[in-house]
Amino acid sequence: VYCMLWYLRRVREAVVSTQSTGTNADISVAVATDNGLITPIVFGANTKGLKQINSAMSELKEKASAGKLQPHEFQGGTFTISNLGMMGIQEFTAVINPPQSAILAVGAPQRKLVPADNENGFDVSNVMSVTLSCDHRVIDGAVGAKWLQALKGYLEKPINLLL
Repeated sequence: VYCMLWYLRRVREAVVSTQSTGTNADISVAVATDNGLITPIVFGANTKGLKQINSAMSELKEKASAGKLQPHEFQGGTFTISNLGMMGIQEFTAVINPPQSAILAVGAPQRKLVPADNENGFDVSNVMSVTLSCDHRVIDGAVGAKWLQALKGYLEKPINLLL
């Protein structure tokens, strides 16, 4: 969630929902429970630090697993992250949760050979797939592509998160 905020800060047009435009990034994270998938929301995630976001997510995950989330804690939001990569799924397409504007599907990293300027001509690198689904009523493909470029830049050079 924290890393998502860096990308959303670079592409402010992506902080919208079909019901509003605003300055708060209310980020949902898909959580699997015994009763199915639910997407609790970290409200105003852009105003929180890493420790606060981690604490909020831990609390929301516990409440979701216990079936104790209130409707306002999982309805609404602006953006969802769905990580099936932790279950070994390499890539997938996630469906947007209305009224949100987008959902990011995160796949599992895979070790792949990539071209390199070394004596072998290649390196072995971890490569992961992400897919962004956008509601084109509020985020068009150009804004989505701009957002993915920002994400790609941070994932390839995470040190930039500290700058």
